[in-house]
Amino acid sequence: MTATIESRLPTVNARIYPRGGLDVLSRTEVARLRDASAGGMHELLRRCALAVLTSGSASDDPRAARELYPNFDIQVLQHDRGLLIDLVEAPAMAFVDGEIIRGVAELLFAVVRDLAYTAIEVVDETCLPDLEPSAAITDAVFGLLRNARILQPSEPNLVVCWGGHSINRDEYMYTKEVGYELGLRGLDICTGCGPGAMKGPMKGATIAHAKQRKRSMRYIGITEPGIIAAESPNPIVNHLVIMPDIEKRLEAFVRISHGIIVFPGGVGTAEEILYLLGLLLQEENKDLPFPLILTGPTASAPYFEQIDRFLRLTLGEAATSRYEIIVGDPAAVARRMTAGIRKVREHRIVQKDSFYFNWSVKIPLAFQQPFIPTHEAMAALDLHHGRPPHELAADLRRAFSGIVAGNVKEDGIRRIEEFGPFLIHGDPDMMESLDALLRAFVEQHRMKIAGDYRPCYRVVTDRTLDAAAPVA
Repeated sequence: MTATIESRLPTVNARIYPRGGLDVLSRTEVARLRDASAGGMHELLRRCALAVLTSGSASDDPRAARELYPNFDIQVLQHDRGLLIDLVEAPAMAFVDGEIIRGVAELLFAVVRDLAYTAIEVVDETCLPDLEPSAAITDAVFGLLRNARILQPSEPNLVVCWGGHSINRDEYMYTKEVGYELGLRGLDICTGCGPGAMKGPMKGATIAHAKQRKRSMRYIGITEPGIIAAESPNPIVNHLVIMPDIEKRLEAFVRISHGIIVFPGGVGTAEEILYLLGLLLQEENKDLPFPLILTGPTASAPYFEQIDRFLRLTLGEAATSRYEIIVGDPAAVARRMTAGIRKVREHRIVQKDSFYFNWSVKIPLAFQQPFIPTHEAMAALDLHHGRPPHELAADLRRAFSGIVAGNVKEDGIRRIEEFGPFLIHGDPDMMESLDALLRAFVEQHRMKIAGDYRPCYRVVTDRTLDAAAPVA
């Protein structure tokens, strides 16, 4: 292992031997992993590896790490003992006294494991001859989670926490307090793995788990390639999973969780709320117990009031009956979630469904198919009243997903730079409410961690669009 000084920050060259699922492999499996990592996915592997090697970074710019470490590279090599990973000019922050930090190494192995598995096994899950397309996608999600050793038979105790990476100090401290209360009740935490509201609950839970002498703690981070480069995993994550796309990431959250808590956030959080409500509004899921709590400190009450107004206007009263808003009371949140998980447990027993993977929830193909946020696709979204609520929720989710892409994903940022802002249009009252919500996110600095935010979207009503159209 040698240090170099050619790049802008201190770097290290290192050779490491993976553990935990990558240490006992046949020569054929090693060769397949090596070939996958050396093929068309090498640049993706490089980006994701750099993200975990800079774990804890406060930046949400997907290009920042590559600019700081322009000569970084990673190679997966075959070895008689299995495989090994060569790192070239890796960030020195990932090492202590010449040795890679164990937690960082585990995240790095997860990157290689998940990207290689996706390249080898999840080629085109919709073409599996023995399954319908929707079932095939769910099977692919199950396979990725099982390969990552996330699916473990145990009592229901996994709470997914959603919320923004860019939140204020009071909101962050509140997420820690909620995590602490959840941890005292023996609940494990799953988040999107990044900073802010994704880190706080895990950090609070670690203290509570230590006080309760809990020996096996799960702090699961579920991400996808477009996000991880902008939101490096926080250092508390001890189980990292990289899903192929945002839709499989969202399905994974729903399938493995026993309840979901939503903290203040921006467009990504709104996307997650709309995804889940769209599922819960399905006729097939109407009797499915699924505790969903929106919570934040007292000062965040106006945020949730605005979210609630938007959901009532767009999806109706049926949607608001599927969630509860609790402000300023972390202990009450934990108590309500614990009670909700007991109902989930009872339901799973009656339905003979597993505790570790929720097969019962119906997820339509429209919620599973990857949405590519091109300018044409964003402009074609059907954001009008009169549609079934779950269908409208699916398109609203896509609108927010496109804004996330334009904010932090490299492909989306490049499209905005080349073609200008996305155009989003629909019924006037819906667009006015959407525009007000997005403006509030900007004013509250929920779009970016640092720097001035330039909107990657433009919201207009159908009337404005018609008035601007050329006369035939």
